[in-house]
Amino acid sequence: MIDPAGPHAAAVARLWWVMLGGSALLAALVFALLTVAMRRREAPDAHTPKARVWIVWLGLIMPSTVLAVLLGYALVLGGRILPTPAPDGVAIGVEARRYDWAFRHPGLGGTRNVLHMPANRPVDLRITSTDVIHSVWVPRLAGKMDAIPGHTNTLRLVASRPGTYRGECAEYCGPGHKDHGFTVVVHDARGWAAFTGAAR
Repeated sequence: MIDPAGPHAAAVARLWWVMLGGSALLAALVFALLTVAMRRREAPDAHTPKARVWIVWLGLIMPSTVLAVLLGYALVLGGRILPTPAPDGVAIGVEARRYDWAFRHPGLGGTRNVLHMPANRPVDLRITSTDVIHSVWVPRLAGKMDAIPGHTNTLRLVASRPGTYRGECAEYCGPGHKDHGFTVVVHDARGWAAFTGAAR
């Protein structure tokens, strides 16, 4: 997750680092306040102006502000990585089941447990399930998206470079969950043309 191979995964990794920084800041403040409180010898009077400043500003307003900023950043970032119409996009159907994956490339047929996609082009996965809730996750390419029976969700993947990546089911789905993974093969332009030509 922190070694992204595409812009959407990079956005998720950036969000992760920002959230880590925000939580570290809040934790440091809490520990500092705890240290100050433990060093005080006299019992504090909660009705003094100084105590109210500590309680209201440092106990309520400052954490609320930090959390609001982090939430705003997450919402803006999330909006940027949502699937939007793309003229050069590729749509691939994904059907999860215990305990394998079926990928349907329109006009090209299907593959089992191996997802083929082009590099540097948006790929929209249309995800559903045949039995229980699963979750598609390719950590180096994007965040997670649930596969729900009777419902279709869409996840946008973009890979910056060709290669082979690991995909996982990120939702516990039964005793075979630990082996419920798949392989993502990202092709360069020539490799994608060869794959689509051979699959026709």
